[in-house]
Amino acid sequence: MATPNYGYEKRQKELAKKKKKEEKLREKAYRKVTPGSEGLMPGDPESDVASLERDAPVAPQLPTKDA
Repeated sequence: MATPNYGYEKRQKELAKKKKKEEKLREKAYRKVTPGSEGLMPGDPESDVASLERDAPVAPQLPTKDA
């Protein structure tokens, strides 16, 4: 039976780690170049500041004795 080549496995792991790190740096640089492209969608009531300013929050009505 052949013996495992631990050096090869380690090298492959290191290459995958390096590739992942480079990809993260590339994504970070892209986000820095294009700010606001992720997360905020225009017209989305959850994230649209203008819609939050227009539509003021409404306080819930408390029940009265007469009703």
